[in-house]
Amino acid sequence: MASIEELSDPTLKSMDDIKAIDDEKLIPSSDEMIERSLGTFGWVEFVQCILVSFAMFFDAQQSFITIYTDDYPTWHCTNQTMCTLNSNICKIPKSSWSWDGPSQKTIISQWNLECASSFITGLPQSSFFIGCLIGTFALATLADTSLGRKNMLIISCLSMSITSIIIVFSTNVWIYSALKFLIGFWRSSIGTCVLVLLTEKVSTEWRFTVGIVEYFCFTLGYTSLPGIAYVFQFSSWKNVYIWTSIPAIIYSIIGYFFVIESPRWLLMQGRNQEAIAMLKGMSSEENDDLTSSLLLNVPPQQKASVFQLYSSIAKLFERSWALKRMVATMVLGIGIGMVYFGMPLAVGNLGFDIYLAVVFNGLMEIPSCVATYFLENRQRKPSILAFSLASGICCVMCVFVGSEVQGIKVGLALTSFFSACTAYNVFLIYIIELFPTSVRNTTTSLVRQAIVFGNIFSPFLISTGRKNDVFSYGVFGVVIMLSCITLLSLPETKGLALCDTMDQQEKKEKNYV
Repeated sequence: MASIEELSDPTLKSMDDIKAIDDEKLIPSSDEMIERSLGTFGWVEFVQCILVSFAMFFDAQQSFITIYTDDYPTWHCTNQTMCTLNSNICKIPKSSWSWDGPSQKTIISQWNLECASSFITGLPQSSFFIGCLIGTFALATLADTSLGRKNMLIISCLSMSITSIIIVFSTNVWIYSALKFLIGFWRSSIGTCVLVLLTEKVSTEWRFTVGIVEYFCFTLGYTSLPGIAYVFQFSSWKNVYIWTSIPAIIYSIIGYFFVIESPRWLLMQGRNQEAIAMLKGMSSEENDDLTSSLLLNVPPQQKASVFQLYSSIAKLFERSWALKRMVATMVLGIGIGMVYFGMPLAVGNLGFDIYLAVVFNGLMEIPSCVATYFLENRQRKPSILAFSLASGICCVMCVFVGSEVQGIKVGLALTSFFSACTAYNVFLIYIIELFPTSVRNTTTSLVRQAIVFGNIFSPFLISTGRKNDVFSYGVFGVVIMLSCITLLSLPETKGLALCDTMDQQEKKEKNYV
C-alpha cells in the first residue's frame, strides 16, 4: 500500500495515481528482477563460465610469449684466446663465440640484435602494448553499443590468433614489431569482454567466483608457455607462435556457436524478447512477473548511429563524479599493472633458469586466486591497498639485495608478483562494481588500457635494468606505491548489486551512504 507521505503528495489527482504507486511497489524493478533470475548457478552457467573464461588462456599466451621469443640466448666461446665467458660479445669478433643452440632460437639471435640498443630490443613488446592502448579506443566501446560482448570477444580472439600466425613470416624486427602492434590491437578487448560477460550473467552472489575462474584460466595460459617453449628450445621461435595460435582459432569457432550473450546488454539495446527468453530459462520466478517487470522498466530500443557508437564515453564526461572516478581508477591501474605485467617480463633479469622462473611465477597466481576468493567478503579498498604496498616494498628490496644473494632476490620477486596478482584480481572486480551496465565495458576497457599505457615503457625499463635494477624493479615499486593514493577518492563497493544506468548508480550510492 502507498505510505502516508505518498498519499499526502499534492500532485496526486485521483485514486488512479494511488493505484499506480501500489503497482509500482508490487512490480520489482528490472535490476531486482535480473538479480533474482540470475540467482541460481547450475551446470549451464558453469559451462558458460568455463567457455567464456578460456579466452584468457590464449590472451595470457600472447601477452607473455616474448619472454621466450625475444629472449637473449646463452652463448659460448669458440676461440679461447680471444673470448671468455665474462667478455662483452659486442667487443669481440663474431667468429670467437657462438649461440647455444640454433641461431633462429629467438629474434635476438636470428636478426643479430645482441648489440642493439634497449629501444630496438624493447620495441616489439612495447609495440604490443601500444596496440592494446589504441585498440581500446577503436574497439572497446563497440561492445557496449553495436557488437555486444560476445561478438567483440570472438572477433578479437580470432583476429589476434590469425595475426599471430602471420607474424612468423617477419623478416626483420621492424615488420615483427608492426605485427606485434596488430596482435596487441586485436587482443585489447578480450580481457574486458570476458570479465564483463561473466559478471553480467550471474548474480551478485557469484560475481567474485566467476571472476576467479577468469584469473585461473589466465594463469593456465601463462604457465603453459614454459612447456611449449621448452619443447621447441632447439628450434625456431616461430613454432611457439604457431602452436599457441592454432588452438585459439579453434576456440573462436567453438565460442561463436556456444557462447551466450549478456542479458543485461540485450536489455540495454532494447532487445527485450531475446533477453526475457534467456532469463526465463534461468529464473525460478513466475514468467508473467518477469515479463511485465522487464517490459515496464527497460527503455525503448535505440538504433545505434555512427555518433552513438561512442556515446558511452561521452556519458562519463556528463557526470563529474564519473569522470573523477574514471581518472582515479586509471592512475591506480597504471601502478598495479606495471608490476603485474612487468615482473613476469623481467624474469630474465634474475639470472635464474627462465623456464623455472616462469613456472614459479605461474604457481604464485594459484595462491593469489585462492586469496582473492577469501577476500570476497572483505572490503575492496583495504585489500587493494595492502597487497599493492606489499608488492611495491618487495620490488624496492630487490634493488638493494642485488644479484649477490640470488635465492633471496628470486623470493622477493615472487612475493612481489603474488601481491600484485592479488591486488590486480580484486581491482578488476572493483572496477566492475564502480560503474553501471551502460558504460561498464567502456570504463573497464579504459582502465585496462591505462594499465597497458604504463606497460608501454616496461620493456625499455627491463632492457635497461639488465645493467641496473633501479630502472626496472626500483621504478616498478615506486610507481605502484604512489598510485595507491588515488584510493582515497574512491568509494567502497562491497555488497552492492550492479546497476544498469548512471541514474541508478547515483541513486543507489546515495542510499548506501
